[in-house]
Amino acid sequence: MLGPPRARALLDSLKLDDSAAAAETVRRKRRTLVNAANYAVDLGELRENPVAAVRRQKPQVSNKVASRVVANPEQARNLLAAVSYVGGYRRACGRRLVGQFAAMYFGGLRPAEAVGLVETDLILPERGWGSALHRTRPSVGKQWTESGETHDDRGLKNRPTEDVRRVPIPPHLVAVLREHLATFGTADDGRLFFSEKGSVVPSSTYYRVWQEARLLALPPAVASLPLASRPYGLRRSALSTWLNASVDPTEVAERAGNSGSC
Repeated sequence: MLGPPRARALLDSLKLDDSAAAAETVRRKRRTLVNAANYAVDLGELRENPVAAVRRQKPQVSNKVASRVVANPEQARNLLAAVSYVGGYRRACGRRLVGQFAAMYFGGLRPAEAVGLVETDLILPERGWGSALHRTRPSVGKQWTESGETHDDRGLKNRPTEDVRRVPIPPHLVAVLREHLATFGTADDGRLFFSEKGSVVPSSTYYRVWQEARLLALPPAVASLPLASRPYGLRRSALSTWLNASVDPTEVAERAGNSGSC
């Protein structure tokens, strides 16, 4: 039986190596455990949620992003340029993903939101700012999706399933996406970013492309650091750039679809 003592033990053993977990990891894992216990209550396996009885000091999450992790504008542009060289010109493995990564940096999209962009979600004028309607296609494994595919169409993070978010996108991103459509067109379902066979690009593929681009764009001493170590770092760079440019934090949060975290 899962009682408060075992629930506390689970919360204390978040990492296999017994080292202290980051504050955000603690929050996320606790939230998962609470939801799992609530489900067990719904099934009649538990009488009440034992995690609710565990009193712990709320972990403090720092909102500061270290400069050694977040790419500056010059570094971000160099990384995007390097993506286009990955896999050579003919296979276009990297060139197919330049727009996807650009959407994360210039539009502040999460990776799953960039993957889910379809042509009908976009307003791309020949000049000036455009806009994008965000949806998300997270990669979670075939056994966890309703469609039986590795990606499912889902609602936006921390929002109702039917909710949408239309945000402005800068002229440079508009130009990148227009060029992408002119070069590659769309998949059968209207998606902008797809593999040579027309399927959704798996996260493992665009992660590998990103790692190769880092080695091309960054000096060895910098590439060995955690600077932009994951594609998600482009989104963090976007938000950091907007804030440093004195964009109102409320507007930044609205553009990014944040509800207290990135």
